[in-house]
Amino acid sequence: MTVLIRSLLLLLASCAITAQAADTGWLRNAQNSHAEVRLRSASHNDNQQLLLDVRLQPGWKTYWRTPGEGGVAPEIRWQTPAVKAQWFWPAPERFDVSGLTTQGYKGDITLPIELAKLSSQQLVGTLTLSTCSDVCILTDFPFSLDLTQPADADFARDFAEAMGRIPAASGLTDQLDASFVNGELQIRAQRQGGWQQPELFFDYPPGSMLAAPTIRVNGDTLSARVAVTDEWGEAAPDLRGKTLSLVVADAGIAQQSAINIGAETLVSGGAAQTLWSVLLLALLGGLILNLMPCVLPVLAIKLSSLVQQQGQTQRQTRQQFLASSAGIIFSFLLLALLMTGLRLSGQALGWGIQFQSSGFLLVMVLVMFLFSASLFDLLHFRLPSGLNTKLATQGGDGLLGHFGQGAFATLLATPCSAPFLGTAVAYALTAPLPQLWLLFVALGVGMSLPWLLVAALPGMARCLPRPGRWMLHLRSVLGLLMLLATFWLVTLLVQHWGSTFALVLAGVLLVVLCGWLVKRRALQQAGVVFITLTLAGALFLITRISPEEETLHWQPLTEAAIHQALEQDKRVFVDVTADWCITCKVNKSRVLNQPDVRAALKADDVVLLRGDWTQPDPAIGEFLRRRDRVAIPFNQIYGPALPQGQILSPLLSREAVISTLSEAKK
Repeated sequence: MTVLIRSLLLLLASCAITAQAADTGWLRNAQNSHAEVRLRSASHNDNQQLLLDVRLQPGWKTYWRTPGEGGVAPEIRWQTPAVKAQWFWPAPERFDVSGLTTQGYKGDITLPIELAKLSSQQLVGTLTLSTCSDVCILTDFPFSLDLTQPADADFARDFAEAMGRIPAASGLTDQLDASFVNGELQIRAQRQGGWQQPELFFDYPPGSMLAAPTIRVNGDTLSARVAVTDEWGEAAPDLRGKTLSLVVADAGIAQQSAINIGAETLVSGGAAQTLWSVLLLALLGGLILNLMPCVLPVLAIKLSSLVQQQGQTQRQTRQQFLASSAGIIFSFLLLALLMTGLRLSGQALGWGIQFQSSGFLLVMVLVMFLFSASLFDLLHFRLPSGLNTKLATQGGDGLLGHFGQGAFATLLATPCSAPFLGTAVAYALTAPLPQLWLLFVALGVGMSLPWLLVAALPGMARCLPRPGRWMLHLRSVLGLLMLLATFWLVTLLVQHWGSTFALVLAGVLLVVLCGWLVKRRALQQAGVVFITLTLAGALFLITRISPEEETLHWQPLTEAAIHQALEQDKRVFVDVTADWCITCKVNKSRVLNQPDVRAALKADDVVLLRGDWTQPDPAIGEFLRRRDRVAIPFNQIYGPALPQGQILSPLLSREAVISTLSEAKK
């Protein structure tokens, strides 16, 4: 009995010591049910060690010592006098929300803190923690620790593990350099053995803001470009000669470095790339845009312009094609204005993103329908000013119609990407605003070059056959093509307003046009229109119900999915697409749906990842931006032999897909 009583007394004493340990227990705040914190402490030599444990619910995050463009770093306001604390920070993650880039943590995180020798036996303070999801909450957690009490048995191990996650001062990079060139921060890092999934996190130099880096890897060399602005988003301050504090992380290893920012060019193809070379790419990209698959809906506008030149003087021909060229350039200026507004508001940028807007699509449907009606010779109206200028293809001697042809040709061509176009647009969207506008003008000039050629040599328009009844038949064919393009735009509204709305809108437009033709006694045209559009609608419904790619198992596109597949020595095929991307559809039909390509994609060690950019998606925008791309289609192949991935041409070929998949194997 004596032994039993002594054992019980020892057990109670042990529990009392544990209950009085230097541990706050999990602290909660009624104003924030998404986070809880705990502080633990133990003495170590003459110092005091402290652990800050944070638990966050899924979907919530808190911040690193440099939060980025939003958020607040964790902070303790000490009530105990003369506290000197040194915080240690594990490598963070990067988050992009509503165009803002932040650096922080999600899930469970432990921050170790070391305190210089304290004269007090009580540690009292208030932790202020910022947590964010769709909203941000700033929460105070008052705490008190009795330093005379022993720490729990796991403290030493937990503190050692937390310190093991702190970036080391060396061991990852063999050489690390930074430079500031033409308003852009450039970073170059060498690592023997190469890179897998490198990331960079920055402490912002005073008076500056750093965007998320654009990282490229070539063998053992990592190069990064970082857009820099001041704290108000204006021109970048001069960072030359200042010290840059950053964390370089790769595959679970991280290194904390502080390097002097130089002035030499470290990254080719970035800000050091001459503006003249990018202007040349913009001209070529705009010119090649005329040859892309998007030419089908634009073809009606171009051919109808040529048809109208019969019987015109050379001066009239020149004026009309110059007006069309002006319309093209004007549309590119509108796109530049759109990109400028999106950049200033912090939204995602990309080529063709206006097709993500349901309002834009609806306006384009109505405009294209009016173009179709004019080609069927159904529509004539006067402008409010009383000027007898006919819409678009019915422009006659008026130049406004030809201006409209060029403008809408551009807007309809933007769902396509072309060689050189993506490079020029990517540079433009990260360049200073004056250069952005200049490059979009160059894109417009490039696309209008064929029109300008006819304006310079108006006699070319006279190479067409002599006027006759063939012109009426050609106009009907062009009108039918334009109408098909109109109903293609209607199908894009399905993602926004549902199938019912799209079917009702398509039905109303079809009935209106056919009724209009019947009223004009164009019964044959009405029948052709009705049959053609009915068959096209049926084909669309069949492809929607029974997709050709149903046997290919696509998974959602994420960086984590790529990393996981590479860890399992698998190959990865990335496809970023959208319903409004015509080139994407051509790639699917001409390449991805071919038997030999499908067989290669269905291999056991191939993981298929697809990102749908039909509607705005910040995650996909960030995925493309990190690869220095702003246009789709985008295809990339990873594998054991291609850990950094190889980006394919916007226009896929069967040979390129199959050979690159083969190269990606070990």
